Amino acid sequence: MNTQLKTSNPAFGRNTFTVNGETVGYGQTMTISGTVNKAGILIILAMLSATWTWNQFFTNGPGAVGGYVMVGAFGGFIAAMVTTFKKEWSPITAPIYALLEGLFLGAVSAMFEMRFPGIAIESVALTFGTCFCLLLAYRSGLIRPSQKFMLGIVAATGGIAVVYFLSMVLGFFHVQIPGIFGSGPVGILFSVAVVIVAALNLILDFAFIEEGAYRGAPKYMEWYGAFGLMVTLVWLYIEIVRLLSKLRDRR
Repeated sequence: MNTQLKTSNPAFGRNTFTVNGETVGYGQTMTISGTVNKAGILIILAMLSATWTWNQFFTNGPGAVGGYVMVGAFGGFIAAMVTTFKKEWSPITAPIYALLEGLFLGAVSAMFEMRFPGIAIESVALTFGTCFCLLLAYRSGLIRPSQKFMLGIVAATGGIAVVYFLSMVLGFFHVQIPGIFGSGPVGILFSVAVVIVAALNLILDFAFIEEGAYRGAPKYMEWYGAFGLMVTLVWLYIEIVRLLSKLRDRR
């Protein structure tokens, strides 16, 4: 097992499974199956809260979910940061993150759904379909994260983060980066590239979860591993929704 794995997922870092250079964990240890089960719990929690905001949107109108979007976005970010820096709290903070993120995703999905009917279920299917296919490819050995592969994905993810950050900063001055966020060829190609990079981050996540189980990380790290996987799935879903909306907009 490679002990120098790198990933662009902020939840997984080089020292995720160590404390002061030593492998952490005594007693019951992290397992892959336990992490998968907990990831399933987080997905269900996110879907429950997403269903709530979805129903509120279509029952009471867009104005009814504005607060949920803010609470979900900022609350989810805070919960993610707490989980990242306090991994031992992840059995509590990871479910909180999933519920808050679900509030945000449900509202955003409903907004896209109102404009492009059917886009939400298509995006969900593509997200989980992509995850399942990549998991099969990883478990079969068809795709294994070499050092060059990992460095490439980390670099690409960092570049995307810089573009999004610059776009946010420029937005305060009412300036937009031309092309990449539109529905033209450049915008679609950009979204395709981002979806590919987000999907390939799943391979790195699988590798880090496997490494945690191999190193005998403590049992609570199953929640942390599930949280890290959830972060990537949320990103992938949002990027798929954006890509599909651009494609629909060209019709």
